[in-house]
Amino acid sequence: MAFQETLRLPDGADMPRLGQGTWQMAEDDRRAEREIAGLRHGFKLGFRLIDSAEMYADGRSELLVGRALQGYRREDQFLVTKVLPENANRRRIYSSLNRSLAHLGTDWVDLYLLHWRGDADLSEAVACMEELKEQGKIRRWGVSNFDVQDMEDLWRVPDGHRCCVNQVLYNLGSRGIEYDLMPWQREKSIPFMAYCPVGRAGALVTQDHVSKERMARDENVRAVAERHNCSIVQVLLAFVLRLQDMAAMPKAVGFDHIEENWAVRDICLTEEDLDRLSRSFPAPTEKVPMEKY
Repeated sequence: MAFQETLRLPDGADMPRLGQGTWQMAEDDRRAEREIAGLRHGFKLGFRLIDSAEMYADGRSELLVGRALQGYRREDQFLVTKVLPENANRRRIYSSLNRSLAHLGTDWVDLYLLHWRGDADLSEAVACMEELKEQGKIRRWGVSNFDVQDMEDLWRVPDGHRCCVNQVLYNLGSRGIEYDLMPWQREKSIPFMAYCPVGRAGALVTQDHVSKERMARDENVRAVAERHNCSIVQVLLAFVLRLQDMAAMPKAVGFDHIEENWAVRDICLTEEDLDRLSRSFPAPTEKVPMEKY
């Protein structure tokens, strides 16, 4: 089956399913030019979805994206950024978004996310999001790191049902959302965006989380990679993208890694592959607390 390039959002718009993440970029000025070159290489390959946040490197990630986008048609890219919960209120959200727009060098973002719930007043946050839509500064809004209870609370506030996406941690080693959040959102036709879709480096993962290295060493993961004559990373990314209501934003800087991510569009895992991967990393059979970074 051919790779599905986009997914349909609740407002009827199409969002690319494979994008470029920017978390942990722009943290060292000495790497900036290389990171910008990487993003631009992705644009040339066909990446159109770019994910950032005001929190990433204290806004410098957005600045990096803005520099990378110079010379490219704004309409060709689907820009996502996020607001911190302490800024998702009438006192701060407008200045926060204006700062993000200035960093990104654009007049609007395609998707504006509440980065996590925190102590944000959901009713106020949603009202502000809807006002920003009316002003044309955002095309649509969503949330990130929201579990089932958070989504249920969101649905109770006025216009909460206008949420277009929930960005969550999801990969072969972190499948908790499959138990209850995924069914809940599918009932409401709310798609997902996966961050860390190929896992995290082992040094940055607690004992409760599955590291990228552990997945890479797994015999079943390696067997599936050998069967498809592809890399471990491509197997992990293909696992996430097997779901047609899921987008993924792998972060890569090197041209070879960016090309590796783009080439995953040619890989289609079979039911046999999925069964084999699930032997090592099974789907949850009970509620799992939401994993987040």
